[in-house]
Amino acid sequence: MANYRMELRIGMDLRRKGKMEKVTEFAERMRKVQEEARTALVKAQKEMKRQADRERKEAKIWKVGDKVILSTKDFMFKEQLVRKSVDQYISLYIIDEVISTNAVKLQLPTLMRIHLVVNVSWVV
Repeated sequence: MANYRMELRIGMDLRRKGKMEKVTEFAERMRKVQEEARTALVKAQKEMKRQADRERKEAKIWKVGDKVILSTKDFMFKEQLVRKSVDQYISLYIIDEVISTNAVKLQLPTLMRIHLVVNVSWVV
């Protein structure tokens, strides 16, 4: 089960006692291997979660009507502008709708030509 993700095919009934000591030992050994694999996976999962959460921080909760500043960090401009000369943030905009904890819809001017729904990492 641990290696092949399917039940072992043993052509005998394991409930009968008799000449099948080897089969029952094999089945018991496989049960122990499966338990060890399960505990190792749970331990690895906890360790991965701990490492991932180390860099994470609580997300700010945005509400409709909040004024935010839009970051230009990931914007692509038509003209080749020198990165230093471009402002780091653009004007204040109002949040029109909170889509999820990760996305908000902003009231942007039509000349901006970007999608109205942006990731919260773009707003400050």
